[in-house]
Amino acid sequence: MTQPVSEPMTDIAYSIIDDIFGWIEPRDFAIRLWDGNTWGPDADHEPSSTVVLRRMLMKPTEENFAECYISGEFDLEGDLEATVPLSRKLIGMKLTWWQKLQFGRRLLQLPSDAESTSIPEPGLSGSEHSVDRDRQAVTHHYDVSNDFYRLWLDERMVYSCAYFTAEDDDLDRAQVRKLDMLCRKLRLKAGERLLDIGCGWGGLLLHAAEEHGIEGVGITLSQPQADEANARFAAAGLADRCQARVIDYRDLTDEEGSDKVVSVGMIEHVGSERLDDYFQTVQRHLKPGGAFLLHGIADLPARPAKTTKGVIRTYVFPDSDLPSMTKLITAAERHNFEARDVESLRENYARTLRHWARRLEANQEAALAQVDERTYRIWRLYLSAVANWFDRGYISVFQSLFVKQRDEGKAHLPLNRFDWYEEAPVTLPRKDRRA
Repeated sequence: MTQPVSEPMTDIAYSIIDDIFGWIEPRDFAIRLWDGNTWGPDADHEPSSTVVLRRMLMKPTEENFAECYISGEFDLEGDLEATVPLSRKLIGMKLTWWQKLQFGRRLLQLPSDAESTSIPEPGLSGSEHSVDRDRQAVTHHYDVSNDFYRLWLDERMVYSCAYFTAEDDDLDRAQVRKLDMLCRKLRLKAGERLLDIGCGWGGLLLHAAEEHGIEGVGITLSQPQADEANARFAAAGLADRCQARVIDYRDLTDEEGSDKVVSVGMIEHVGSERLDDYFQTVQRHLKPGGAFLLHGIADLPARPAKTTKGVIRTYVFPDSDLPSMTKLITAAERHNFEARDVESLRENYARTLRHWARRLEANQEAALAQVDERTYRIWRLYLSAVANWFDRGYISVFQSLFVKQRDEGKAHLPLNRFDWYEEAPVTLPRKDRRA
């Protein structure tokens, strides 16, 4: 431990930190006080992260810690994700009433000149998961800035779980591999019409058109996303085959016009009470016998997350709702879908989020030119915290393949799925291709 300057308040702070954190093993973190003094890790550990206190936190809950970090009341240097288990240990600590009294007396002697900063919430209006309110929620999250997302996403700006096959896989290759896996699971053929519900910046449609010869329509509630996607289609010479539209899934009118339907990272915005509306829409727009691939985050009810979920739902994904796979499959079956395959990519998403977090941190200066510091902190916290949730099995992400059943029961699918996993070259975006 670094020897503190002999000042009363510093001595008090060190005594509190010793009592609260001294029992934690391994002690591979550091705490720096407002006066520059540092309480360090065990002698045989380098600090993976350093908590920089502006003042002592009076309310030890994960929501409070998250909001204090977002508002700048304390800072974190190094690996932010490494502090997530630390906060859980702290919050899980049981104190007697006498210990609480003693801590309280010492805390009151410490500096608290910084007032708690109020963090404005999105301020959505209307009933939850109405068409208008969903548009507001999507705008809040995705319209931050295309250039901001471009700093930390892959070349195609794919904002969903990548598909890794090796420890040293880079993000761009893993995302292209995921895009192609989606296409192979759908068994896309040249000339087929693909509907992408929640198309983002158009990465999947672009890949499916270039590599599998489809025609496609993507829908989103974000105008900047649609503009970026259509610009990419035009640059690739695919404007006559691919289009991104700003429209709610409930307002689609092209009845049974799609051979295949895909939806990646969108089900989280639908809401459990709207699952019937969602699957009914897909069923209505898919040809009989057509395949539907749903890729989305799902709750794991057996492992309820005691985390900053409330903070993320408030400031990052307003109105987000993670249904369980039980709910999803049950709702799909109510609307004449047969589940043909379910695959978990939980560990892949933890790795994807870590790639994003490191890229964001490496581009901090450029990010702060696009967004304010509060927004940067929200996204940094969100990416690191959610990586930990996936890693620990609090939530998961699934790819579920459904078929719209025919009256005669024929699905026109192979007897197995071996073809999905045949070796196929990973084709990088055009600017990365070598002559």
